[in-house]
Amino acid sequence: MAERLVKYSRAQQKDVQDERSYDAQCPYCSMQCKMRVIEQKGPSRTQYKTIALDNPTSEGRLCVKGIHAYQHAVHRERVKQPLFKVDGQFVPVSWEFALAVMKEKFTKIQEEFGTDAVSVYGGGSLTNEEAYLLGKFARVALKTKYIDYNGRFCMSAAASAANQAFGIDRGLTNRLDEIEQTDCIILAGTNIAECQPTIMPYFERAKENGTKIIVIDPRVTETSKMADWHIQLKPGTDAALANGLLKLIIEHGYIDEAFLSERTTGFDEVMDHVQSMEIESISTLTDVSVEQLEKVALTFGKAERAMIFTARGVEQQTDGYMAVRNFLNLLLATGSIGKLGCGYGAITGQGNGQGGREHGQKADQLPGYRSIENKEHRQYIADVWGVNEEDLPRKGVSAYEMMEKIHEGEIKAMFIMGSNPIVSNPNATYVKEALEKLSFIVAVDMFISESGKLADLILPTTSYLEDEGTMTNVEGRVMLRPASKEKPGETKHDWEILCEVAGVLGKEKYFAFHSAEQIFDELRVASRGGIADYYGITYERLREGDGIFWPCPTTNHSGTERLFEEKFYHQDKKAKLMAVSNTPAKKKESTSLEFPLYLTTGRVVAHYLTGVQTRRSSSLAARDIESHIQIHPETADKYGIEEGRLVKIRSERGEIVVRSRFSTDVRFDTVFVPFHWAESQNINDLISNELDPTCRMPGFKIAAVHITMVT
Repeated sequence: MAERLVKYSRAQQKDVQDERSYDAQCPYCSMQCKMRVIEQKGPSRTQYKTIALDNPTSEGRLCVKGIHAYQHAVHRERVKQPLFKVDGQFVPVSWEFALAVMKEKFTKIQEEFGTDAVSVYGGGSLTNEEAYLLGKFARVALKTKYIDYNGRFCMSAAASAANQAFGIDRGLTNRLDEIEQTDCIILAGTNIAECQPTIMPYFERAKENGTKIIVIDPRVTETSKMADWHIQLKPGTDAALANGLLKLIIEHGYIDEAFLSERTTGFDEVMDHVQSMEIESISTLTDVSVEQLEKVALTFGKAERAMIFTARGVEQQTDGYMAVRNFLNLLLATGSIGKLGCGYGAITGQGNGQGGREHGQKADQLPGYRSIENKEHRQYIADVWGVNEEDLPRKGVSAYEMMEKIHEGEIKAMFIMGSNPIVSNPNATYVKEALEKLSFIVAVDMFISESGKLADLILPTTSYLEDEGTMTNVEGRVMLRPASKEKPGETKHDWEILCEVAGVLGKEKYFAFHSAEQIFDELRVASRGGIADYYGITYERLREGDGIFWPCPTTNHSGTERLFEEKFYHQDKKAKLMAVSNTPAKKKESTSLEFPLYLTTGRVVAHYLTGVQTRRSSSLAARDIESHIQIHPETADKYGIEEGRLVKIRSERGEIVVRSRFSTDVRFDTVFVPFHWAESQNINDLISNELDPTCRMPGFKIAAVHITMVT
């Protein structure tokens, strides 16, 4: 296996008394880059080095987060034994005590208020095995309908849109290396240069090959700087922009009539819908010139092979589902899918955002992407689990709506695994107040997060270096993450914790697992025949190769690298187009005299999600030690903001204080703030509780705000 080697000086080698190496995968984004962490123990200190290992997705690359990921895994603040809150302070307790407390509390709450009074909140960084087991734990051990996960805030719009348009949801419909073989690419609402840096060479090589790149983003980003056209649209108008491009493509005759006739339904309604629009009105609405719309539409329409990628900029809107559907309309209208160099990609944010939503963490899903409301699906999973179908709970609610259920008094306790809802949810103060109302909270984590501080019991879990399991990367490639570092202290793997808690609740026979591989073998059977069919994937096959694309229905199947070559996954085997309005049914928040600026949020390259891990990495924290507001210098001048000064940002929900950074990369009417910080810098305090009516995605990307300099 090809490796990027690190050379050590003779002095360093002489000082090393013991050296060990641990192969792993990066715990952060969906590229799932392979790595080796070398631990060198000397007489005075232990040093670590990270080596990038070759694999077909990241091609032996690591970004700054991956290089320094080990720093959180060996951090002195790791929780290494169960902690129980006594008089407001956490004290160490034994696992026996922790399990007894959970048995007592969960049993008492459910006896008094019903099984649904206990809820489960998961995360998109769990392995496939642990995501699967968490869903089973909720529905079999706790018998609660209330389970959802933080992936609701990441992929739900794209997942819902792909399922409705194609009948299946996989991050990419093609392999990543097909990016280099296309003629035109639209990157809508994605800043991959900072969010998934190791994917960038694919696009850079495509550009060298003559591919035209179109970036749609209100901000100038490192990604947009490589574009042939950067469409700096008004925030929140993505659906209208797609309608404009679609209208022009139809009018200029660049649709694929044969493809539309043979392989799709719904195009006539879409055509009538967009032809009734005036392109000048779309230009006004989006703040994109007609000339720019024409150039982009013709470039995309003329391309023999084209691809579209979306991410949170488009998806984290209260009409994110509809906006993504409209970009899929563009692909289908031009026949740009199901063949070499043509397809769709939803750039998954979390390490296992794809696999995490396939096997049962979502409120409405069972393993294999089965529906919890479909009797046939329920019966199949009940048979696999050895329970009665009628005993399985029905559909619950989305992650944020669980907070509403707490305020309403329906949920009394929460089991949180691998997530930090206070920082990741919109309307964050409301969420904090919800957690404070709960009578019992268990947090399974490596650190005491902002949400963990409110827990009654914290259970110590293992890191990416210690916890073996499978992950499904951005391509839909299932990969085996090795992990050989010893577990520190009294930490346990997430799956071990779930099995032990289920055991004290009297459900041990359903959770009698002794390894991640054993869980995966049950997952394979549970997914068999489902949309996300993993049955043909085994640990043995994964150990021998470079991962396998699902669906993979049999053990001699090579995996499905490119979807839709012959069929879509609806019953009629056709894709569905859908007319999309320029404006959502429920009006988005708009600026006013009191709140004159648009706020949009996103990531910075050195941090990940709520920052619980990356803020404990000294090398990453040093790059961005605090949050900031990115503001155009002319806008700053208008509101009396000086560079490098503290700025109060206020919306209808609340206010935070961050430091100013001047940048001409943002629009005059827009400010940008990253979301990796908590407490007084938690930008989600300012975000509305309005949700997409289809996928229940919050509108993180738009809020109306007012800014003043702190004097």
